[in-house]
Amino acid sequence: MFTRKSLLFASLLSLAFFSACKTGLLNGNETPEPVQPAAPPSPIVVDGVRTSYADVVEKSSPAVVRIEAEHKNKTQSQTQFNLDDLFRQGPNQQPQQRSPIERGLGSGVIVSADGTILTNNHVVEGAEKITVLLADNKSFDAKLVGSDKPSDLAVLKIEAQNMPYLTLGNSDTVRVGDIVLAIGNPLGIGQTVTAGIISAKGRRTGLSYGNANDSFEDFLQTDAPINRGNSGGALVNLNGELIGINSQILAGGPSGGNIGIGFSIPSNMAKSVMEQLLKDGKVRRGMLGINIQNITNDTAKALDLKDTAGVLVSNVRSGSAGEKAGLKRGDIITAVNGEKMDDSNVLRNKVAGTLPGTEIKLTVMRDGNPVELTATLDEYNVEGVANNQQDKDGDGPSAQPQGGKLGLSLQPVTPQVAKQLGMDSADGLLVTDVDQAGPAAEAGIARGDVILEINRSAVRSVDDVQAALDKAGDRPVLMLVARRGGTVYLTVRPN
Repeated sequence: MFTRKSLLFASLLSLAFFSACKTGLLNGNETPEPVQPAAPPSPIVVDGVRTSYADVVEKSSPAVVRIEAEHKNKTQSQTQFNLDDLFRQGPNQQPQQRSPIERGLGSGVIVSADGTILTNNHVVEGAEKITVLLADNKSFDAKLVGSDKPSDLAVLKIEAQNMPYLTLGNSDTVRVGDIVLAIGNPLGIGQTVTAGIISAKGRRTGLSYGNANDSFEDFLQTDAPINRGNSGGALVNLNGELIGINSQILAGGPSGGNIGIGFSIPSNMAKSVMEQLLKDGKVRRGMLGINIQNITNDTAKALDLKDTAGVLVSNVRSGSAGEKAGLKRGDIITAVNGEKMDDSNVLRNKVAGTLPGTEIKLTVMRDGNPVELTATLDEYNVEGVANNQQDKDGDGPSAQPQGGKLGLSLQPVTPQVAKQLGMDSADGLLVTDVDQAGPAAEAGIARGDVILEINRSAVRSVDDVQAALDKAGDRPVLMLVARRGGTVYLTVRPN
């Protein structure tokens, strides 16, 4: 006879046997219940409309890295402190010490399987140690292959193989309105993806090298949110191709954050710079040795032009490739090697993107007639570009007001004044004062400028200026102005 304890034990044993058979642990006849399959990913396209960029992100993000650049703190050593720190601390507290190492954060893009990385020059400039962190947190010491300040690009190399990388797309085919993704490490919070469109092309800020004359820019503008730390990161299209290296933002507000205006170096420029850095360790650029500017409606009227097509030559340097080719001040360059030119920045980048020693064909309009010229390019040298601006009046004849129509005070340029201004000859009239409410100030004329011509006629006295203004009547006047070692045309609408 079973006791209650025996009966309970038998019941538990049979229950355990049944459960084991059901789960297949005892190889019983029971078949396991089918496992529910994982939910499929959300559809990328619904009714012909893209609902997700996850496929592009999955393809692109592994190739975008975080860059840590270490610099020695040159302003204060670890053992130094100041009295303000001491007085702010309590009697038993040590003064705060500043770390001898400063660390900067940025982003970069792997562009080949052997660990070649593109980033911004300003991310790694002056760094004594560069560390690259992948999306999976693996880290590598990086070597700086080469950098190029004028384009704000740098190439790094890590010792690795079979790395995920992005293919460089053709940025020339990018259209305003195309959807793009920005991938990087903003504000040090980790890899982040933002979406937007191409807002504009061919932008120039003049900040890549700290001087508009010494930087080469052809930015893609985007409203995909970019913040500090995104520098050097990727701008990709919906094919997962790299079309830009994020470089600058137009910041706003007290925090200096994103306001929807960011700038990326186009992939075609990045590719050209990268290839030269990998091959030679430096970038060589062609140069004509001229100053150029866009033609405005007022400039076209002053020159009796039918439209604003072409790029105006405002100065030709002595002994330059431009002078040897026959270019003259006042020429209008309409094409380079048959390619139409309507923007001075496009022309500048076109010439700079051509190797020194190369022959190029220039189509020029001169006095209403087309002229074909051939130029052999010089080599661009940043250190050799004149950038001197003097703001001294010097001794000489007293300034004579030419108010009314222009709002200027002028004096003839004497040999002594010319020497102070770095001019080759004592030509023109020095601007000694500018009425900030007058038309000259509105046109951009500043104290220290020298007016050389008005409507293509040389001026050497205030009487020459008055005669030129009387002849122009109510039409805008074109002034050739010398400044910063070069010349520029400015159009003024007299009162």
